Amino acid sequence: MAEGQDSTYFDLKVVHDNFDRAIIDEDDISLRNYLDAYNELYKFFQLMGTVFSFVSSDLKQKIDHLNNLLSKEEKYSTIKSMIEYEKENKLMEKNDYSNGARTLLRLHRGLDFIREFLRQLGEITDGEKTSSYCQDAYNKTLAKYHPWVIKKAAIVAMYTMPTREVLFKKVCGDNVQRNVDVLPKMLEVTADIYNRTHNLYELHGLHSLP
Repeated sequence: MAEGQDSTYFDLKVVHDNFDRAIIDEDDISLRNYLDAYNELYKFFQLMGTVFSFVSSDLKQKIDHLNNLLSKEEKYSTIKSMIEYEKENKLMEKNDYSNGARTLLRLHRGLDFIREFLRQLGEITDGEKTSSYCQDAYNKTLAKYHPWVIKKAAIVAMYTMPTREVLFKKVCGDNVQRNVDVLPKMLEVTADIYNRTHNLYELHGLHSLP
């Protein structure tokens, strides 16, 4: 937690630092640090309220499930070892087993949305409404995985979103400028984490997990 930062608010430095620590080597990621960063991102969705229910409704459950797997089996310490372990033990083929790879894939898709939305927030002025940028980020990312009913509800909900200034104040409290300052570095390391995860799933042919 950054010095002076109120833990009830969203802190981009927490996201940055945990994703930065999550990078183990050129092709692997610490699951513990990934989940710690995601817990902070989940706080962003919570602070935004029902407008983001289309993405946040079961995020906490997925984070908790992966933390539970991590606490029970050492093979879940990294994303690479988790995938290899579940493939070797045919856990992805078991209908009665909620495997880690499938659960993480949902978080991975959500990360694509939030990083794109935050990227766009970094490029607009305080007085601009965020709704159209949120809709654009959603349509480029998560929308492709959602049925029409959810897409329609999500787009409608986004019409109520405030200006950038009001949004940042709502999620960051009195620490808006500190969060805005760290945003570029956070986006850089988040893109690295996203791409590494994406490549691991591509390597193992797991992007279409049901």
